[in-house]
Amino acid sequence: MTLSREFYRHGPVVRQGQSVTFLDVRKRFDFRTIGIGRWVTQPEQERAAGLFYDALVDLMTILNSPETLISLRGTLSLQYGIGGRPGVAAHYQPSTRCFSLAKNAGPGSIAHEWFHALDHYLGGTAFADAPTGMFASKAWLSDATPVVHPLNDDLYACFKNIMLDEDGESPSELFEASVKIDREMNQVYYSQAEELCARAFEAFVQDAAIANNFLVSGTKATAEARHGLYPQGEQRQRINAAFQRYFNRLGAALNREIRSNAD
Repeated sequence: MTLSREFYRHGPVVRQGQSVTFLDVRKRFDFRTIGIGRWVTQPEQERAAGLFYDALVDLMTILNSPETLISLRGTLSLQYGIGGRPGVAAHYQPSTRCFSLAKNAGPGSIAHEWFHALDHYLGGTAFADAPTGMFASKAWLSDATPVVHPLNDDLYACFKNIMLDEDGESPSELFEASVKIDREMNQVYYSQAEELCARAFEAFVQDAAIANNFLVSGTKATAEARHGLYPQGEQRQRINAAFQRYFNRLGAALNREIRSNAD
């Protein structure tokens, strides 16, 4: 997947035909830093900046939230075309709080990697005794002590719907399918809490009315989806509803905070 291809997008007009730069991306969303690889040509950089801008505005719209959520209050960094590894389209680096997309293989991975960043950020706020740097999803699965707050209750409901069945007593279909694939591949990857939740978030974003396959793709008609590595059917509906409740409440709280600070 390279930037020479066209990406499907269906959503509100974002830039009114105007070109943008990565500086515009940083200014709008307040990313801590944005790094561009030395092998990214100027035309590639210009095209990528527009695609990133549209994708991040679309994500913000889907989440009913302001720009401050996208950069996690200015703590998140973004890299494009830096540090790519064979077979790795994109990755999130907890030690630097940075998500990176490879020049030729990253598009479609933004939603997944961004959720890793959010999950990591929330590990330090949603639980009272989670080890430093632990993802919130893993802290929840490890029975860390929750911080009592209505927002956190909605977050825990997301994790519960992803990792447990409808009764909340047994592993979910998504978890069981992920364990099965991990066993077949002699690894522990797909069944990790943070990976389960990032893929579930991808599905939520792809099911939104706004479609942008630079932001997310692959949760429906791929081999991974056919193997059950993304939520299916009724579980997918429950997860989507839980994410919608959480982000509606979170977005409302952030918008109130912005209005209060402006007064």
